Amino acid sequence: MVYICIPTHNEDRTIGVLLWKIRQVMVEFERDFEVLVLDDASTDRTAEALAQYRKVIPLVVMREETRIGYPAAVARLVQEAVQRTAYPKRDAVVTLQGDFTEHPEHIVPLIKTLEGGADIVAGTVEGGGQRPPNGLRVARWLAPVILGRAFGGAPVSDPLCGFRAYRLIVLKKALQALEGRPLASGDGWAANLEILRNVAPHARRIEEIPLGLRYDIRTRPSRFRPFRTLRELARVRRGDWWSLERGRAK
Repeated sequence: MVYICIPTHNEDRTIGVLLWKIRQVMVEFERDFEVLVLDDASTDRTAEALAQYRKVIPLVVMREETRIGYPAAVARLVQEAVQRTAYPKRDAVVTLQGDFTEHPEHIVPLIKTLEGGADIVAGTVEGGGQRPPNGLRVARWLAPVILGRAFGGAPVSDPLCGFRAYRLIVLKKALQALEGRPLASGDGWAANLEILRNVAPHARRIEEIPLGLRYDIRTRPSRFRPFRTLRELARVRRGDWWSLERGRAK
């Protein structure tokens, strides 16, 4: 089973198209799947858009009435997948955004790489795609400088991208090891970095694949804030980062 986890907030213009494309990709891929969506206190018609797809795809919708933010939304989705799985050593979680920046067609190589023996498969944006907005390009250039060893010592070349596949056993072990502490406390890229830090020690093998991100499908203004993003990275860079010999998955 592949659990496709999507945190979303005010994505009524793209979430329906995204779900339909996920259905198309997964039916052709011939893998069992469920889509888990966390509607994080949307104030537009996201709830109505999601309701239209309940009968045509295996969709589970959770909702928060007060916004909890990206890291908490991802954590809740991961916990839901861990609770639902009967085969954590075999089943997988894929995390992606609801704005169609990350294309569902890349789920296939992520899962194939996982099926080849990896426990975590991380997407990397260096694989091509469209030219990102200027603020995003500048932030990506500065992020390794700000993070230092927290970036350079990562087990993948792009620890900031959140489009990943995880074997569920490593997520289960990570949550157990955290003993109730949050999977991530930063936002955006910082959250993606922290999630990888907390899950990587439980993985025997970590691989990555190139992605081509899209910036032409999203119909709302970007919520990416370069200065806030870099400030969050500076806040989380301290501490014990890549102790990968602890808690390898068994």
